[in-house]
Amino acid sequence: MTEYRPGELKLIQQLELEMYHDFKSICDRYHLTYFGYAGTAIGAIRHQGFIPWDDDIDLFMPRKDYEKLNRIVAKKWSDKYYILNTKNDRNYPLATTRMCLKGTTFKEESMKDVDSPYGIFLDLYALDNCSDNELAYQLQMWSAWFWGKLMILRSVPEPTLGFGGVKAKLVTAACRAANKMMDIFHISKDWLYRKREACNRKYSKKKTKRIGFFCDPTPNILTFCNDDIYPLRYLKFEDTVMPLPQKVEKFLTQMYGDFMQLPPEDKRKTHCPYYLDFGPYKDRLREE
Repeated sequence: MTEYRPGELKLIQQLELEMYHDFKSICDRYHLTYFGYAGTAIGAIRHQGFIPWDDDIDLFMPRKDYEKLNRIVAKKWSDKYYILNTKNDRNYPLATTRMCLKGTTFKEESMKDVDSPYGIFLDLYALDNCSDNELAYQLQMWSAWFWGKLMILRSVPEPTLGFGGVKAKLVTAACRAANKMMDIFHISKDWLYRKREACNRKYSKKKTKRIGFFCDPTPNILTFCNDDIYPLRYLKFEDTVMPLPQKVEKFLTQMYGDFMQLPPEDKRKTHCPYYLDFGPYKDRLREE
């Protein structure tokens, strides 16, 4: 795992907090709904800010608000930020969107061979309507997850794995084979993207009780009942506030277990920077 050099992680957090201030101002001005989740939510509850070793901010938005935010950033904030997602760059294989800081580069270890303009970022998750019918929901969820995984394999034939041994060798061999087959049959990234998005947005014109993000490694872990999200709660996050789901402790417990307990040091994960360049902000690193 690539380690941060002295001062780098602190500066990343500082820049991301400044980015969050801008993001929050956009959402406040245009009445866009969002909330922090995952490590960001744990940080707000347990540390009143960043988890000390965390290097991103996770923000979830209903699809409609997410789409509007993307348009606003592209139109009115393009001098400072750019939106990185598969819609704008077919080489980018992830289902999340990144609001990136111009002039910076943050290429993580797992994406080192993918040619996309990675920068220091806020991680944005678009939440789509889920069918209220359980069978239809399962079909939607697993289909979106399947196409999302193929999208990644199309660009990353050897994904970074969280385990080793014989199992890792078998999984790596299977991923290489899947990538090679897509090459042979000329499966385009554009086609995979459209298939993934069709599953995600299948119920976009229906009012449903749940919303979710289906392309996580565990596809059903990020499905939320609207009644468990709203009204949002606002907790201190560094020098500002972060909205969180009303029943965020319930969700975090399902996802992490006892999230108030600090994990052992070998479980404290970061995005593993392969290449990091602060660009015009590098002078601030020397001040640390």
